[in-house]
Amino acid sequence: MTLSIIIPVLNEAASIGQLLQQLTELAGPQVEVIVVDGGSNDHTLDIVNQYDDVNLIKSACGRAKQMNAGAAVATGETLLFMHADTQFSANSNNFEQIQLSIIGYQWGFFKVRLSGQHFMYRVIESMINFRSSLTGVATGDQCIFIVRDIFDTLKGYEDMPLMEDVELTNRLKRLSKPLVINQAVTTSSRRWESKGIISTIILMWRLRFLYFIGVSPKKLAKSY
Repeated sequence: MTLSIIIPVLNEAASIGQLLQQLTELAGPQVEVIVVDGGSNDHTLDIVNQYDDVNLIKSACGRAKQMNAGAAVATGETLLFMHADTQFSANSNNFEQIQLSIIGYQWGFFKVRLSGQHFMYRVIESMINFRSSLTGVATGDQCIFIVRDIFDTLKGYEDMPLMEDVELTNRLKRLSKPLVINQAVTTSSRRWESKGIISTIILMWRLRFLYFIGVSPKKLAKSY
């Protein structure tokens, strides 16, 4: 089973090189890596161009637009959407794990670990993993993967400035239960570090609640 990893980027020079280096070391012949740039004006493109095996394309800015653009050129039977500041665990066999485990499942996602060392990050990631496993609703930093035919049937991500991952997984779970891979991916805790742990928790829960009661993602994006 072939796998396409799609990474939307916008000014991710600080993290994209480390991710691509890891993917280059882990990826086999049945894995392709596609980076979709939304108009970076830092050194992101220079870094990506150092990797000959990475397919770099450009699209209109917006994570949903960029991921759909990547999916449009992908050749894999399974699509995996990954943030530039997320990485697989060290000595990971996650590619093989997906390719073997996905049989019989239409979609799924990983549990997540935050990069920060503060004990509160362990609490936050535990809450995220419990909530997503219970509800079947995942966020983009959990590396959502979807069988290509299902993604095409659902017409991909809704073009919205925020909550595109929640919206898609809500549609997906109506089709089937997700496969939740216990081997966590590690995502950056930079937002919590820069904005404050408690403030960020309150913001995230507030945004999810407002989205749940029907507030427009366009309005929510301004707060985010």
